[in-house]
Amino acid sequence: MARQTSSLDFTVRRKPAELVAPAIATPHELKELSGIDNQHGLRHHFPLIQFYRHQPLMAGKDPVEVIKQALAKTLVFYYPLAGRLRESPNGELKVECNGEGVTFIEADADVTLDQFGDNLMPPFPCFDKLLYNVPDSHGATDSPLLLLQVTRLKCGGFIFALSFNHSMCDAIGISQFLNALAEVACGAVKPSIFPVWCREILCARDPPRVTCNHREFRQEIHEHNTISMFRPCERSFFFGPKEIASIRALLPHDIATKSSSFEVLTAWLWRCRTKSLEWQNPGQEVSLLFAVNARFGHCKFKPPLPNGFYGNAWVHPAAVTTVEKLLGHPLEYALELVKNVKYETNEEYVHSVIDFRATKRGHYYPGLGYFIVSDHTKVGFTNVDFGWGKALYIGVAKSGFADVHEVSCYVQYTNSKGEQGKVVPICLPQYAMDKFEREFDNIHADSC
Repeated sequence: MARQTSSLDFTVRRKPAELVAPAIATPHELKELSGIDNQHGLRHHFPLIQFYRHQPLMAGKDPVEVIKQALAKTLVFYYPLAGRLRESPNGELKVECNGEGVTFIEADADVTLDQFGDNLMPPFPCFDKLLYNVPDSHGATDSPLLLLQVTRLKCGGFIFALSFNHSMCDAIGISQFLNALAEVACGAVKPSIFPVWCREILCARDPPRVTCNHREFRQEIHEHNTISMFRPCERSFFFGPKEIASIRALLPHDIATKSSSFEVLTAWLWRCRTKSLEWQNPGQEVSLLFAVNARFGHCKFKPPLPNGFYGNAWVHPAAVTTVEKLLGHPLEYALELVKNVKYETNEEYVHSVIDFRATKRGHYYPGLGYFIVSDHTKVGFTNVDFGWGKALYIGVAKSGFADVHEVSCYVQYTNSKGEQGKVVPICLPQYAMDKFEREFDNIHADSC
């Protein structure tokens, strides 16, 4: 099941944006960010969206006021998010905790939730109306770190959309904040998980020691790229148990049974996407980068990061090969590359990434043709309940795209048939999207 951009149009009436500050005075101080927070690739705002149905038990309660009041109270605990990022002379970011507040927008839309369709997936129609781009609100520095809009719908439901400055927290961190906001909205005096700063844990060692090979970083260069001339197209694809089983069927049985659904899906997506782009040079190097979090698995710190830590704690190791090798070998070749990188990423690798950045000057990015995936299915988004029940959809609002570089986030999802799986937003040039859809239809047909 793939979802295309809807033609749905509607009108949104917004009140002027306002700043919501912490409910009481908070410390005015300058806080250091970590070596991961300070990566140039994180100096942008990341959009999320949540859809909630009308809840008769909440009759007489206004979601705008409930969330707005809870926001002020929650910012007392998460007061750095009410501050502003400042850039120091050496180019590093720090957060000035000054209590200026976050941007909040109240809105009403002449549309019902049902009009968005049975399967809520990105891209969402008229997203710019659901999260208004307030002028001068998305700068990397000297701007609010959160932008939120709550839009009431004709049916009594509402849409909660936000963007957050990625330098301040990762998906798990913003999920922790959202769950705290929801708890306070439901009457809690304080969050059940208390926020912890401790960014110094993820700062460079003294002296820095680059002990690993970091193929995910390359000095920024200008590469010729004719693909970037094509207009991008975005669609979402649902991978449920049947689709994953069909992909597993492409693998030798012993390999398939020893591989996680994330590994299998990621390998297939990388291979399928590369094939769809129709690279003219078979020797072209292509990279798959995927987020590995220092809170979990082989990468988990010892001792672990403190409970409540909401900063960026992930790295993105790279699997690298050529178009010819990736497409000339069966799927298990890509799967082996994914698994090798995943299981070789440990605590030392995280420290080496931080030290690499501390010792290298300039901006470092992967080369031409990289693909980044991030699994958001276990970060805690689905538990966010402001009193109106759990969201019908909560997750990324779109897929990131620049030239042929893409960031796709896996979103936990239950479709209209009650099937649980992952939604993956994909952004490609139109010619490549057509081919990608045919590849997807092949596995979808096999799963039916």
